[in-house]
Amino acid sequence: MFTRFEVKGRGNVPASGGVLVSANHLSLMDPPVVGVSLGRSTIFMAKEELFRSGFGRYFISAFGAFPVRRGRLDREALRRAEKALSDRQALVMFPQGARASSDGYRPEGFIGAALIAARSGVPILPVGITGTEKMKGWGWMLRRPRITVNIGPPFELSPGSGKGRHDQLEAQTRTIMGRIADLLPPKYRGMNARSLDDGAY
Repeated sequence: MFTRFEVKGRGNVPASGGVLVSANHLSLMDPPVVGVSLGRSTIFMAKEELFRSGFGRYFISAFGAFPVRRGRLDREALRRAEKALSDRQALVMFPQGARASSDGYRPEGFIGAALIAARSGVPILPVGITGTEKMKGWGWMLRRPRITVNIGPPFELSPGSGKGRHDQLEAQTRTIMGRIADLLPPKYRGMNARSLDDGAY
């Protein structure tokens, strides 16, 4: 009702089975936007700060989210993520770990999505989101911003070529971020576009 909403590539969404959905992150509205775009039930990993208030905890839990502590290995969140995927659910992660800067460019991704995908052996479904950064305050409802969710084909990670486990995960993370960037207009891609990835594919 309040946006010009378009979903592209919905046919790429696996109808069943565990899948790790990896999307860029522009707004607090991204989780519900992704949730209604895929056509199947989803759960989310969300930063633990969002669960600290009663309202925030209730609101975000209603979307099937569970908390993750950023900046360190959260074994409980990792266990819950792997269980969700083994239960053949669709798990949504935002590899950036935080919303992008206001100019639309995306920071580097963290290795969590690559780690979970590698451990679980599930396909990754890349998703590019544009327009949700305009959903701020109340005035955006009158402007009806154009929101586009572009869903790419699922893919599986190939073994990394680095010398160590962390190097492999970083290479795989660049692949994930590059696949997401391919689904975005140029101004949203930042340093993660395929053409700037220096052969990471």
